[in-house]
Amino acid sequence: MNTIEPIDIIILSNAPGEVTTWVRPVVRALRAKLGEDRSTIRISVMMSPCPNASGREVQMLTAYPEIDRVQGAEHFTKFLVWGKTAEGWDWRSKGIVIFLGGDQFFPVLIGKRLGYQTVVYAEWAARWQGSIDRFAVMNAQVIDKVKPQYLNKFTVVGDLMVESQSSLNSDVIKDHNNDITIGLLVGSKVAKLGMGLPLMLAIAEHIKVVYPQAKFVIPVAPTIDLATIAKYGDPAHNPAIVMVNGATSILIEAETGCYLQTPSGLKVTLHTEFPAYELLTECTLCLTTIGANTAELGALGVPMIVILPMQQLDAMRAWDGGLGVLVNLPLIGSLIAKIVNTIALRTLGNRKLAWPNIWANQREIVPELIGYLDAKTVAEFTIDYLKHPEKLAMMKAELRQVRGAAGAADKLATIVENLP
Repeated sequence: MNTIEPIDIIILSNAPGEVTTWVRPVVRALRAKLGEDRSTIRISVMMSPCPNASGREVQMLTAYPEIDRVQGAEHFTKFLVWGKTAEGWDWRSKGIVIFLGGDQFFPVLIGKRLGYQTVVYAEWAARWQGSIDRFAVMNAQVIDKVKPQYLNKFTVVGDLMVESQSSLNSDVIKDHNNDITIGLLVGSKVAKLGMGLPLMLAIAEHIKVVYPQAKFVIPVAPTIDLATIAKYGDPAHNPAIVMVNGATSILIEAETGCYLQTPSGLKVTLHTEFPAYELLTECTLCLTTIGANTAELGALGVPMIVILPMQQLDAMRAWDGGLGVLVNLPLIGSLIAKIVNTIALRTLGNRKLAWPNIWANQREIVPELIGYLDAKTVAEFTIDYLKHPEKLAMMKAELRQVRGAAGAADKLATIVENLP
């Protein structure tokens, strides 16, 4: 890359998981590789529409010092059609479009419109191979599906999800008899919070009976605020509490910090620092939903139990892609969600959903509890791990083995640097 000529780098993304686990390490690597001079390298991020978006992605991205400009998803379609941004951005004559989430056809369109080269990060499939200039892929399995004439475009870089967390030391298993901290990763999307928060609070209440000294923490995602979390502990706003036989809670804001308190007196501390890696590495064990958070915990080597309650089939609407759009349609979305989730429960079989298990080629490193979950049963399952720290130690060791080596973001930045 000729860095003497000013260059625009456009990053395309679409959801909070991609913003935190893909965009953040990549923009850091780009700045480390290409420099901080904004007159030479300008980085802009464009969000595309996504049913799992929280609405706070722009706020998150604006906080990344490596990024110069951000446009929200609500303006994306207009840009695709007319080529105009909401703020009337100017574009340099030379540039690169980097795909980090959304539809892989978007970089094709934008690259053609602006005359920019294109780089796509592909986890599982690489599309539009004839139209994209370079592909950075997660593993060799992606390349196995590539047409021979396009193989020279492909480079295996590894998994971006393990990038930011791999430098932290998480080898120490704590003394579980005296110092138990359990993280509750309740999610950041409506579809997960509705059942996830009250169910996890109820599980925590059962654990507290056996381990009264245990501490419980919720690392709050930057895409939600405390008032939103509190709403899902309030039966007046969250009917799913009854469906999962969950615990209600109220938000307490004190000088020493904020926490959720249940009627039994359980206090769950809310941590808003982001990223919460240091907090997570202090956890003995985490209860978590499916999603990018399982990759983060796995990369940190933090033992976890993955839970996916499906008591209310029409409430589970956290699907990605086209399914995510369909199940969130007004009026008919609820019916579609019931049908999709019923089929999913029947067809999932032994297929694993947590990232560490996917990394291990469907071998269950971390337990996944899916279906009609009961708080007491999940609590007893969790307590068994707390009573047997050797099981936690084994899980931690296996997580460190499968999480992969760091360097994906740096390798992707190298691809960008070496573009002609």
